[in-house]
Amino acid sequence: RITADDAAALTFGAGGRTVERIARVSEAEVELLDKDLVLEMRGTDLQRRRAKKYANIIMKQRMGPNVITDDFEDGDLTVLSVPPDVVGYVQGQGGSVLRSIEEEWGTLMVFIDTDLSKAQRLAIFGSIRGRRGSELKVLSAVETKMSGYFASVREMIISRDKYKDPTATWGTDTMTFRDEGEISYALGKQGGTRKKLERSSGAIVQYVGMVAVVSGTKAERCRVREYMKWLFQQLEGPVYVAGWEDREDCTVVDIPSDCIGYITGNRRATLGLMEEEWGTLMFFMSEDGARGSRGGGTERLAIFGPQRPRRGSELKVMSGIETKSPGFFTRGIREKQSERRGFDTDRMLFRDDELST
Repeated sequence: RITADDAAALTFGAGGRTVERIARVSEAEVELLDKDLVLEMRGTDLQRRRAKKYANIIMKQRMGPNVITDDFEDGDLTVLSVPPDVVGYVQGQGGSVLRSIEEEWGTLMVFIDTDLSKAQRLAIFGSIRGRRGSELKVLSAVETKMSGYFASVREMIISRDKYKDPTATWGTDTMTFRDEGEISYALGKQGGTRKKLERSSGAIVQYVGMVAVVSGTKAERCRVREYMKWLFQQLEGPVYVAGWEDREDCTVVDIPSDCIGYITGNRRATLGLMEEEWGTLMFFMSEDGARGSRGGGTERLAIFGPQRPRRGSELKVMSGIETKSPGFFTRGIREKQSERRGFDTDRMLFRDDELST
């Protein structure tokens, strides 16, 4: 049971989404019964305990910064020091920047110190992945305003939460860019290339100053290194990935030579939109190091990423080719219903009049 003031604190914010934030971070079912002044939490013991903790933190915020004690550490807490001169920048007007980071990463973030003349500790609650994504986003903002800060906390950041994920391979790698040109290329327009690397690899990828910080499982971090290498190799010419047939993160589609421009788009715009939609990395491969048609008048388009996004990208490409070259993929095709458990593909054939409706 809560007070009327507590209920007001929980309904504060855009669309009264505070309760949703608590539910998302704790993974519990949380419901505010306004008339009865009851906050109901359903889930496992751990989920309910965390939901109650987060609710108490939010309700106490209206009285000033929270005091975080040792019993708040439930395997869900990261504490990051933020220099006093950049606290306002990190918070944003009315806390808007912190709220956007919380929304992106599914975390709860609160400052916990009262002495505004000293570095402020930022408590970040959530999953290991959510906390690291939020932490690196904040560090990137701090480094923008206070160049060199990351170097002072680098070792602590890199070693944090090492091996503490279900695979016991969680860790953090770094890659240093040589100049502004490299980081600009790796960032891409409106951060599109960085986001593409992040989504296709499954790792957390953030640029802090001139350093790419990569957190995730060992497999995810290895993928980022490979994908980053291929991106920069493309500046020198076409790339070929040896052994792509044996990779679990790769799909290759043969593209008719007369459809390549249509699929790629002006200055790669169409391909880029597909990458953005599905969270994949896509590029044409050439085994001899020079663009040109393979036997049969096709070129290989490599698609990298998780299974579902790869398939989505592949089907989008196939649909585009069918528009430009009808029958290339569908000529002689039959209906198919897979009996395989898990992710797979079924086929249904439509008549022209059925497709138009």
